[in-house]
Amino acid sequence: MNRYMKGVFLFFFLPALLIFSSETSAQKTFCNPLNLDYAYCPIPNFTEAGKHRATADPVITMYKGDYYLFSTNQWGYWWSSDMNHWNFVSRSFLKPWHKVYDDLCAPAVWVQGDTLLVFGSTYSSNFPIWMSTNPKANEWKEALPELEIGGWDPDFFVDDNGKLYMYNGSSNSYPIYGVEINRKSFKPVGTRKELLLLNDERFGWQRFGEYSDNTFLKPFIEGAWMTKHNGKYYLQYGAPGTEFSGYADGVAVSDQPLDGFRHQSMPLSWKPGGFARGAGHGATFQDKWDNYWHISTISISVKNSFERRLGIWPAGFDKDDNMYCSTAFGDYPLYLPDKKEDHSKGAFTGWMLLNYNKPVTVSSSLAGCPANNAVDENIKTYWSAISANPGEWIASDLGEISTVRAIQLNYADQDAQLMGKQTSICHKYRLWSSIDGKKWQMLADKSKNITDIPHDYIELENPIESRYIKLENIHVPDGKFAISGIRVFGNGHGSKPQPVKALTILRTETDKRSAWIKWTAATDATGYNIYMGTAPDKLYNCIMVYGSSEYWLKSMDRQIPYYFAIEAFNENGISSLSEIRKSE
Repeated sequence: MNRYMKGVFLFFFLPALLIFSSETSAQKTFCNPLNLDYAYCPIPNFTEAGKHRATADPVITMYKGDYYLFSTNQWGYWWSSDMNHWNFVSRSFLKPWHKVYDDLCAPAVWVQGDTLLVFGSTYSSNFPIWMSTNPKANEWKEALPELEIGGWDPDFFVDDNGKLYMYNGSSNSYPIYGVEINRKSFKPVGTRKELLLLNDERFGWQRFGEYSDNTFLKPFIEGAWMTKHNGKYYLQYGAPGTEFSGYADGVAVSDQPLDGFRHQSMPLSWKPGGFARGAGHGATFQDKWDNYWHISTISISVKNSFERRLGIWPAGFDKDDNMYCSTAFGDYPLYLPDKKEDHSKGAFTGWMLLNYNKPVTVSSSLAGCPANNAVDENIKTYWSAISANPGEWIASDLGEISTVRAIQLNYADQDAQLMGKQTSICHKYRLWSSIDGKKWQMLADKSKNITDIPHDYIELENPIESRYIKLENIHVPDGKFAISGIRVFGNGHGSKPQPVKALTILRTETDKRSAWIKWTAATDATGYNIYMGTAPDKLYNCIMVYGSSEYWLKSMDRQIPYYFAIEAFNENGISSLSEIRKSE
């Protein structure tokens, strides 16, 4: 049976139950950005360019066997038993006489004994420390009416000797601070200490600007988070600014909790390329199998500078106690945790993007929002229909029959006017598949869906052979039917790219933070991953590049050499890694 006939057979004759995505089946993968019911922007002054969804500054903490997720201005929090299906609990943590549009900003969340505690960014008395032993049931009470020492972007850390510490800071002038806190009274023990400042003159990635080239504004350091491993303290922090693709979390290491922190040369979580960019101001946590993960903020920054989403990336520590985070293919399908894993190898499924810059047909297009924006792998651009009417549609041509395993649908909220947290809105749609673009079979029917799914991800229970994927609108929460990414994942049936040749690193003599990276373009490549690190076996940072054979890098530590390698990828797979190059 040839490939075409095999596809026709699978398409028309497999039982529908085997083709449809199952709501009850055990999903094994997820895809960033996380599919959460993000609140619409709650602050009127932040909507000057258009109303939008937003959250940032996330924390995930394990408590009594479940994952609890808190983030900025969501009027509540989520919990999950599997790190995939998130249940929202409505809750205002501000005292009732304060403005409701700034509910919980950059929260601190920690477990102390048998209790989960929450504290938000504040220097005033409007935010107590809250505690709960039953957060699923939304049962909270005040542990302390007001904290004697407050701060922006706080983090509370319980050491393994029982001592409690608070870290905080959010400024382009002032440092990250730390202080010991009495576990019972929550009063400071002594005075807070200055722990860490940025040094953008040395560390290129800490420079302000979308291209790390803004010399007029100093970068921001914020979002403290502490992790302890093998007796060492890893103080994490966000920089240089939340609106940039290079937004990242750095890490500084010490043998003491309040002194002696030394920057690691490259950022911990960093994702300057691909569909979902940015990986700053987050938190590190362990899953049920003690694997490390890092959750952080993804930048969109189109309707407003603070338009943001959340992503989770595999993380860990190597044999030399270097902390790392793997964002390579970090916005492609990743495996959910179900056992102990080696996260230095990432969690990528190997399911490739099948429709990058492939042909698209639509029911209509709003001026300035063309169809191909939905397949350009840029979350900042989007296609919009001229209405939100049922029957508006977008269809993506994969170019050839391919094995489809998952689809991610990213909505763009064009002309939405909603404000604040919405708990009764939903998306409704039907998803179709076709071999020839004429006869269609339903992949997923969410015409009766009652949940808010702005970044819906459908993992097929069984892979199918298809060439065309069509999304038919039935209902959107507000505004027009608009999609920033209809992303189809699986594997094509052709050849993967050949290895990349002639990788060249031209590091400037006048500024060792910067280098021009170039290579010979592969005609059969969709894109490239540039890996870099401070040793040949520590290539932990990755830059994903589409549509180019060069990259202007401005992110290095000027005082040390770096090592680079590159791989090409397309819808069929990934090439072998190139020879590793050293740049002095």
